[in-house]
Amino acid sequence: MRQILVKTERCLGCKSCELACSAIHSGSKDFLAAVLGGERSVRRVTVETNRENTVNIPVQCRQCREPKCVSACMTGAMYLDEATGLVLNREEKCVGCWMCVMVCPYGVIVPNEEEKKAVKCDQCLSGGHDPACVKACPTGAIEFIEISQFDKKRKQEFLTKFIAGEEA
Repeated sequence: MRQILVKTERCLGCKSCELACSAIHSGSKDFLAAVLGGERSVRRVTVETNRENTVNIPVQCRQCREPKCVSACMTGAMYLDEATGLVLNREEKCVGCWMCVMVCPYGVIVPNEEEKKAVKCDQCLSGGHDPACVKACPTGAIEFIEISQFDKKRKQEFLTKFIAGEEA
């Protein structure tokens, strides 16, 4: 299963991922059209910065194997889809109690106050499972990749730098 993973050293904090996420989850699928049309799409990824303003990290649902949000959901709206391995939300069942928001260890489930629905990353499943945040990232900081491949690439990058004397 592929996962959205981040190379923090590449993230500029430009928030292109946030805009792309908002656009793809809007009715028009276009950010400018959504804004001009008065839509208030809720993004499912947020770029956070550490206290020293030295590290930017795009943060979205980590698709937990034992999701607390699913256990806390009183209506069964939040569920772990065995076929995709994704934690998804049946918005038609969501009553806006925000229990999932309260128990999420990553703080990535967002309350959509207007619609009284919880909103979270679904890896753009409805858009062909081709995450908009990944496509929009100008530096390639966000990748949609098998975890083992990400790990392998990281090791290769480290070894290349180490051999060149750039890493200690």
